[in-house]
Amino acid sequence: MELFHAQPIVNSILYSFLGIVILLIGYYIIEKLTPENTWKEVVEKNNIAVAIVLAAFIIGISMIISAAIHG
Repeated sequence: MELFHAQPIVNSILYSFLGIVILLIGYYIIEKLTPENTWKEVVEKNNIAVAIVLAAFIIGISMIISAAIHG
């Protein structure tokens, strides 16, 4: 009897990378749709409101990706 099954671990890593790629694509799309550079607003201008909106977007998209991958 084999105690270690590699397939669930491989699937978990594969879906994790897939989720990260989809999240980055979503961020890139939002970055292109907004009139200002969001990263510049957050880092250089210390715009807390943009940081909160960006964080909410990332959390929301992450939940959607997680639900879609999980099934």
